[in-house]
Formats: sequence, structure tokens, C-alpha cells
Amino acid sequence: MNSLPGSSNPPHVNSIDAARRFGGVERIFGQAGAARLGQARVLVAGIGGVGSWCAEALARSGVGGLVLVDLDHIAESNINRQLHALGDTLGQAKIMAMAQRIRGINPACALTLVDDFVSPDNVGSLFTGPLDVVIDCTDQAQAKIAMILEARQRTLPIVVCGGAGGKTNPLALTAGDLSQAVNDALLAKLRNTLRRRHGFPRGGQGGGKARRRVPRMGVRALWFDQPAQLPDVWLQARTALKAVGDTPTPRDEPGQLAAHAPEAAILQGLSCAGYGSLVTVTASMGMAAAHDAMQWLLHGKFSA
Repeated sequence: MNSLPGSSNPPHVNSIDAARRFGGVERIFGQAGAARLGQARVLVAGIGGVGSWCAEALARSGVGGLVLVDLDHIAESNINRQLHALGDTLGQAKIMAMAQRIRGINPACALTLVDDFVSPDNVGSLFTGPLDVVIDCTDQAQAKIAMILEARQRTLPIVVCGGAGGKTNPLALTAGDLSQAVNDALLAKLRNTLRRRHGFPRGGQGGGKARRRVPRMGVRALWFDQPAQLPDVWLQARTALKAVGDTPTPRDEPGQLAAHAPEAAILQGLSCAGYGSLVTVTASMGMAAAHDAMQWLLHGKFSA
């Protein structure tokens, strides 16, 4: 893990009119609420289509400390949905481009920049120092599981973002316990792994019987309650599956379709796992994750 310098504030930090710049926040949350946000430190993992919007929303709301975690660099394929992705930022580290934006918004925000991906091996070192909330905007199941387990061990609140690729309707965004998530293959994988390997409450009783009331898992999640729209080239994979003797069905795993799709290598080289992606969707999820974090900071609980 490489932590880059970023916690010290620029020389002009005292030259801004903070009361004028963030007065709108104080008029909503009150003086005590604004002060609480200013004292908070939030970790955002994954500074991409969801995380870039989330981090900026927190900065514009006056959150006093942010830990940004990502090893990725800005590519041209990011421009359609990632806040920091512009023609003149191509090739930059995402955490550096995001830090530059945040310093322009609030020079007093204490930044810690971690040039690394989250993994089970480094997650413990990422959660060092005082943290109030963790926001998971990554798209890898292994990273998500590692952060959920670390947050549980440290009794830290965590907001876990589901998949945004292939989704088209920002109004389908839903928040709730991980046990309630539907139409999200990534969150379903997390849920199954956490139940099977890490002792989280199961959704069924012995003998395969479903429980009348599925127990909560205690993990806050965001997801879009709509089926993912598959790219046309993935749908063409149904023909390829038939050619090798498989019988494709409407419930084929997207990964299976992608593996047989024309131009599969190109698709897998793009983010969102090769799905299409829309800024109206990714930005909405990022904003909602920031909102959830602020609700916890201000009230000690997530929105109902």
C-alpha cells in the first residue's frame, strides 16, 4: 500500500470565506451539524463512476477529512460517467485528480491518498487512524467482503454500493440491509459468501426451508432494483453457446455470456465489467452513498 502526501493543507487555506462557502450546509443542518461534518473523517474506496461523485459530495458538504483509496488511472472510457475524467486528466491517478478537485472546493479538508486497491491483505492498514464511516464504491467482490469484515471487527458503519453497470433508471435506486437487495448479482454474491463463510445470518432454515422473516445482516447497501441491460454483443453469445452444445436461457450468468461474446476481450477491458454505464445512474448512487454517510454522522443511524 502506498500512502501519498495529501493531509497537509495548502498555504491559502485561511484565505477562503468558509462561512460563505459552506453557509448553505449550516442553514440545513444547523451550526452543530455543520461542525460535526467538519470534524468527521470518511474513507471512500473506489474513486470511479460512483466514488468520484461520492467524494466530491462529501467535500462540498464540508466533511473535514477524507481518505481516498484507488490504484487506477483515468482512461478515456471513464469520461462518460466519472467526475474527474476530462481530456486534460487522462492518465492521471484517480486519487490525485480527485484530490485536486477537493482542494479547490475546501482547502481545509484533510486528505489521505492511498494509491492501492483494497484487498484482504491490506484492508487492516487502510482502516488506521480515526474513521467515522466507510463507503465502499469498489466493484470487486473480494474487496467488498474484506471491507465488510474489517468494519464489523472494528464496529464501524459501512455503506456498500452495488453494481451500477447495465442499469438505466436512477429512480430505481434503493437503500436497505444487504439481506434485502434484489436485481444485483454483485450484492447477491457478497451475501452468499458472508453467510456461507463468515457467519452472517442465513436467509433459510435447515432443510432448505425459507424463513418467514429473513434476518438482517447489519450491512447497509445501495442497489438499483431493475434487471441489468446486457450489451448487444453479449446477447449474440447465446448463438455461440448453442454452437458449443450449451442451451442458453434468459437466466444465463452475464459472465458466461461475456466469455462467449464477440469482442469479449475488449469488453472485459472496460470498467463496469463490460456492461454499459450511464452517469445519471453512477452519480445518483454516489450522491446517495454520501447522503447515507452524512445521515450517520449527524444522527448515528441511516435513513429509514
